[in-house]
Amino acid sequence: MSMTDREQQIVALLRQDPMISSAAIADRLGTTRGSVNVHLSNLGKKGVVLGRGYILGESPGVVVIGGANVDVLARSTARALAGTSNPGRASLTPGGVGRNVAENLARLGTRTQLVTAIGRDPMGDNLLAQTAAAGVRLDHVHRTDQPTGTYTAVLDTDGELIVAVSDMGATAELGPDCVNAARDLIASAALLVLDGNLPLPTLAHALDLATAAGVRTIFEPVSVPKARLAAPYLDVDRPLYAVTPNRDELTALTELPTRGDRQLRAAADDLHHRGVQHVWVRLGERGSMLSTEGAEPVFLPALPAALEDVTGAGDAMLGAFCHGLLDGRDPVDAARFGHAAAALTIASPHTVRADLTPRLVESALQAGLTNSPSTRKARSTVR
Repeated sequence: MSMTDREQQIVALLRQDPMISSAAIADRLGTTRGSVNVHLSNLGKKGVVLGRGYILGESPGVVVIGGANVDVLARSTARALAGTSNPGRASLTPGGVGRNVAENLARLGTRTQLVTAIGRDPMGDNLLAQTAAAGVRLDHVHRTDQPTGTYTAVLDTDGELIVAVSDMGATAELGPDCVNAARDLIASAALLVLDGNLPLPTLAHALDLATAAGVRTIFEPVSVPKARLAAPYLDVDRPLYAVTPNRDELTALTELPTRGDRQLRAAADDLHHRGVQHVWVRLGERGSMLSTEGAEPVFLPALPAALEDVTGAGDAMLGAFCHGLLDGRDPVDAARFGHAAAALTIASPHTVRADLTPRLVESALQAGLTNSPSTRKARSTVR
């Protein structure tokens, strides 16, 4: 089932207020009541709206467990010089790997629950409000006395990352008990996404819950140090649907070199032997390699994009990949869909694009495939 852009907007309003009238919806969206009633009728036929009172039908969605913080982004207006003050611009935006993935999913129309920890402070209140407004459900957010986390990044004039500092003290308060409170939610999920910011006992408990329930689970390592710490938890007793590292994170997970295609494949095979079905390795400008257990790896090209800001591109890529899977795409096509979302995000100054829709991503995908090299099998690129 897919929804039009207008239907997604109406569903977002219904989630905020299930008793909202069609006239009020029309007023909020700048359209007519008659048009809204047509959309509501179509949503009823699709099973999204059930009966009176605009009760939303619940199909299995995605549960994301991970970090939520405020991004402090500073960008130099000229080529940055080390050791001195540089003129530039700064902004505060919602961030965090898990939170960003959840928002991308919600904006694409996928029902998404975020399990995270946020400080009991004004910054946390604002973060929750903005995340909820994007359509993410927050029934299992743990509020802590720790300050709301921050991710401070300094970007060069071309949008490339120079340095970043992550303060994830609040996420450290997301213990196994917080995850256990959402165990029924996890058991009914179509997909579970875990990010590497989680404390290791929490990661282990979430993996155990997912394994017991047979839920497809995707692990995003986040960084080299966190990948290295998480590596022992990736084993055949906790089989994963997918792991999504970059090249360096793959090395950290496997302790194997990953410089050439042959080495990439060997490292991916190591994870397959440890119960990972799909290993999706991000390769920067080159694109990515998707290795599926028992099949030849596939190299996917990065889609062309005007570089505005790289922040959030990987989160968009993962969110769109998950959406594509639930929309019926096979993993390779879902990965292509993810590349298109990443290209759109790179071309935007925003960490998560507020205008992100399946139609926009599909348009970018078709335009990008027209102008990019065709998909290549790993065998033809081994050196």
